[in-house]
Amino acid sequence: MDLAPFDIDTSPPSPELLEFSRKDLRETPQVREAAILELRKLLHNATDLHYRDDDDFLMIFLRPCHFYAESALKMMRRIAEFKKNNYPLMHNLSPEDEKISFIDHGIVNVLTNKDHKGRRVLLINCGKAWDPKAVSPEKMFRMFFLVHLVAQLEQSTQINGVVIIMDFDGLSLKQVKALSPSFSKLLLTFIQEAVPLRMKEVHIIKQPFVFNMVWQLFKPFIGEKLKTRLEFHGQDMKKLHKYLDPNFLPKNFGGNLPMLNYGSRDWYPCIEKYTDHISKWNTYGFASGP
Repeated sequence: MDLAPFDIDTSPPSPELLEFSRKDLRETPQVREAAILELRKLLHNATDLHYRDDDDFLMIFLRPCHFYAESALKMMRRIAEFKKNNYPLMHNLSPEDEKISFIDHGIVNVLTNKDHKGRRVLLINCGKAWDPKAVSPEKMFRMFFLVHLVAQLEQSTQINGVVIIMDFDGLSLKQVKALSPSFSKLLLTFIQEAVPLRMKEVHIIKQPFVFNMVWQLFKPFIGEKLKTRLEFHGQDMKKLHKYLDPNFLPKNFGGNLPMLNYGSRDWYPCIEKYTDHISKWNTYGFASGP
């Protein structure tokens, strides 16, 4: 399948990927069919919720929940709660509204290649690359949210999961002030409760001493599961390489691939391409609306 540099791969999983999913997620044709039928029935009985119920859509929730339909329904309910609790931020989210943040500011980026475990790698530049006056924390969050909506359409990402690298290079008080307790809670609640993706690892890199102030804001909102997946590396890229093979990383992170010469300006057309999925997602949640 010939892909544009920043398009996602929506092709069906390969036999190797399905074998990995069998071992890791209990996915077999029988388990998959039974879980889809059970989740569809649960969703029909949950009359306060409004979601699509076709097979492909239900798989977005079943895979991260290892095909336990009740867990998938709970996730759908948590997502509805998150949307309701953050209505002004989430209402009628559209790529067009965030276009300038994507094309003019290099804050959110996605590696064109996957890592050595076939996982998508999302980069968030929270240091000097981020001007909070130009791109507010809320706009940064919406960019992050749009990327996750597109990623969930990629079946290989549903199975293998995602990795986040948060680069705090050049962090100063300007960015620290923008990372308020309310924003920290929003971001971490979203990551831990309202993302229908397998969040495998979060790497904090190049953080200066002032990062300790940010960490004190983040710390109260970090649950046990995320704590086990969170790693701090500072300037030590060799430590990062214990988790991410340098053959799949750009030189920016001590890897063997060329320096990054692309950013969210290049990624944005991919977001725009899936506007229809994003528009439909805006309607999902509680049936009664906010």
